[in-house]
Amino acid sequence: MHKYQILIIDDDQLLSEMLSEYLGEEGFETHCVYDGLEGLNQANSGDYDLVVLDVMLPTLNGFEILKRLRKNSSIPVLMLTARGDDVDRIVGLEIGADDYLPKPFNTRELVARMRSILRRIDNKPLSKEAAWTLGALKIDIQNWRASYKNQEFELTSAEFRIIDKLFKQNGNPVSREALTEYALGRAMNDFERSIDTHVSNLRKKISDLGITELQVKSVRGVGYALAKNITSSEEE
Repeated sequence: MHKYQILIIDDDQLLSEMLSEYLGEEGFETHCVYDGLEGLNQANSGDYDLVVLDVMLPTLNGFEILKRLRKNSSIPVLMLTARGDDVDRIVGLEIGADDYLPKPFNTRELVARMRSILRRIDNKPLSKEAAWTLGALKIDIQNWRASYKNQEFELTSAEFRIIDKLFKQNGNPVSREALTEYALGRAMNDFERSIDTHVSNLRKKISDLGITELQVKSVRGVGYALAKNITSSEEE
């Protein structure tokens, strides 16, 4: 059985050691780094399945690490943010974090969030179609690759699953609850806005790339839907 390799980047050495011990008991292999720049180098050079990344770090903060990491890596990142700091949470998700957890946190919830991320990475979207196409846009569901006008671009695992879920509805709305469960692998709580931030980030990427074929619209009181009908095609 594959033993997941976890990189913990947090300058709180006592917390990191405690997490390392707890995660070891849960079947994970962990490596701890207490400095931001060293953590970035380790994340880029090491063969890890997931990074647990704190925001406040010496030499390089968590946001800057994530920005640099996302330039050449799609490794899953779970950010640790200050309790009640919505700005940290939103910025982290916008930069490309897969999920977040405010400090202090319950270690069982951390493990649940980690397993949720790893589960959706391992189990890619289960569409029957090998690829979705809309004009010059192509979303390869099986291989998690996206391109527009033959130029590839990056999507996070959550963004791929959001697109996959909306594509399959062909213009019909999907509730925020259903989208959260499908894209993030967990139930949505009453105060959580993570799925809205992921959708907002996806919209920004669509806008920045000039993709006119695809729009994600809000459906008041329901959730989200695609603005146009979609056709699917099998991979050649």
